[in-house]
Amino acid sequence: MAVEPLLATRAQRAFIATITIQAIAVLVMVAIEFRDIDEFIDLRDTRYKTVPCYLALFALAEIFEFLMAFDALRLRNIIQLLGLLIFHGALIVFAGIQIHETRTALVTDTQCDDDNCGTPLWNRIKPFLIATPCIIGASWFFLLFWVKQLYSEFGWAIFHVVGANPKMKTMYQYYQIMICLLKFDFFFFTGLLIIVLQRSSAEFGITIAAIPVVLVLLILCGLAVQREIKAVMGISLVLMLAALSYFLYKLVRFYEPSSRNQYLTTRATLTTFTIAAFILLLSTFAVGIRCLADFDRGLISSKVNSVPIRPSASTHNSGNMGEKPSNSSGVPLGPRISIE
Repeated sequence: MAVEPLLATRAQRAFIATITIQAIAVLVMVAIEFRDIDEFIDLRDTRYKTVPCYLALFALAEIFEFLMAFDALRLRNIIQLLGLLIFHGALIVFAGIQIHETRTALVTDTQCDDDNCGTPLWNRIKPFLIATPCIIGASWFFLLFWVKQLYSEFGWAIFHVVGANPKMKTMYQYYQIMICLLKFDFFFFTGLLIIVLQRSSAEFGITIAAIPVVLVLLILCGLAVQREIKAVMGISLVLMLAALSYFLYKLVRFYEPSSRNQYLTTRATLTTFTIAAFILLLSTFAVGIRCLADFDRGLISSKVNSVPIRPSASTHNSGNMGEKPSNSSGVPLGPRISIE
């Protein structure tokens, strides 16, 4: 079967276009909210910390989602596309939480009705806050449709990497899942560091130092699972347990009396974000153990050598995709396609 070039099909172009359009629309909404709020209040006040955090996280999330979508199409990774659908759904939840968080920051009288609170600023930005999850939610249904089309387009690709052996296929799918989880771990780690970062906090130095440490951990773990380096993989799994302990510590900090006031307007966001990061990292740890058990079972060649190959025009015309010699089952394979 011929390998279509990147963005050569309608489904691929429509998928990227949907993500791009919704990202632009959402970022415009968030920028308008930020501009209006910045005109009336001092965002350096701890109470209003939720506003710049909201803007920074959504900007990061939209850029991250676009890059992950492009990467998934480039590598023909259907598992990463499914992960993006879950991530997009999480953005809907996060956008909904921000309506409550922003109201908590701007409206001090919790007993009053929104229309009679004497806060024109809140009434001014509320439509934009409500529109944001609606836009993300509507785009999710379009993405669901296009991912279904892409599943049919990319679903055969794994055969060209590991052949028809069911055990090899299962092991390779766990490897795909591990790599995908590591990419999403990076976003959640970075996002959590953004929303807890405060110069006045005693944890500022630790938080800054944690950024490169986390990045190195994820890169080393990705290399270890790809190259099947047991020692590095074991160290990575141990460090994941330490990171899980850190998440539990932060959850306690959000609610204990000595520190709860500094998280007053961001507690719901922080709690949701931290729990999601904890579950994601726990899943990464579990899948990592499974991948470690699959080391030295003949999969390393498919992991390392699965480089994407784009067909040239002459290749399409001749119908020859540069087929490799047959695999162990005697079935001729096409070019290896990286889908991690």
